[in-house]
Amino acid sequence: MHSILVRDYMQTDPLVFDRNTNLLQAVHKLLAAKATGAPVVDEQRKVVGFVSEQDCIKEILQGAFYCEDPPSVASVMSTEVLSVKPDQSIVEVAEFIIKQKPKIYPVISEDKLIGVMSRRDVLSALLDNDEDCYLRAK
Repeated sequence: MHSILVRDYMQTDPLVFDRNTNLLQAVHKLLAAKATGAPVVDEQRKVVGFVSEQDCIKEILQGAFYCEDPPSVASVMSTEVLSVKPDQSIVEVAEFIIKQKPKIYPVISEDKLIGVMSRRDVLSALLDNDEDCYLRAK
């Protein structure tokens, strides 16, 4: 089994938001990118939160009911964000995400966002590695 790392499979140009992004704009961008969520970063690309589809659905449903103006991403984002490091093993990350709820994990290096790792990225890495094992067995 060769070493496979987060850096080898992470998305290096992820969708991100700043705290002041209008929630409706964020939803349009999530839908266009077919993303289930995105990190919220400050000016130095430090992750300060995460906004998910679930966060957006809840707020938009409430806003539609009360005919309110859409809030900023900051008002609905989660501030406790689970993240991974670029030099972590995919196997380690896979074992970690089995027990966790998020579908997307920010990849952090030197306190800055450098990418994201989704469950799909982890599956792709595991499948690539699994195929290598099958090819060697033949």
